[in-house]
Amino acid sequence: MAEKNLSEKKCEACSIDAAVLTEQQINELLPQVPSWIVHEEEDIKRLFCSFAFTDYESSVNFTNLVAKLAEEEDHHPEIVLEWGNVTVSWWSHKIKGLHKNDFICASKTDDLFKNL
Repeated sequence: MAEKNLSEKKCEACSIDAAVLTEQQINELLPQVPSWIVHEEEDIKRLFCSFAFTDYESSVNFTNLVAKLAEEEDHHPEIVLEWGNVTVSWWSHKIKGLHKNDFICASKTDDLFKNL
């Protein structure tokens, strides 16, 4: 049986002793979320992506969809809302780095944007 796409998976509970993803694991997952970049901020690797909109209301609506996703997955990103732009950053706060959950949520965020 073929492995599910990231967006078809559900986040798993991430404990404080869960391992952060290795560089190799990150590099294997990144092609599945090609619009996202890995950026290190305050010594923590995070996934970042900016989404462009033609008006503020669309930006707000997308932000609300991402917030709903975060609640459904019990995994919460940083969201920066600006006129015509929303930047989303996923990382696992408990382990101070990237976990597979972050890639799952990045993929689901892409799906939300594509389905607007």
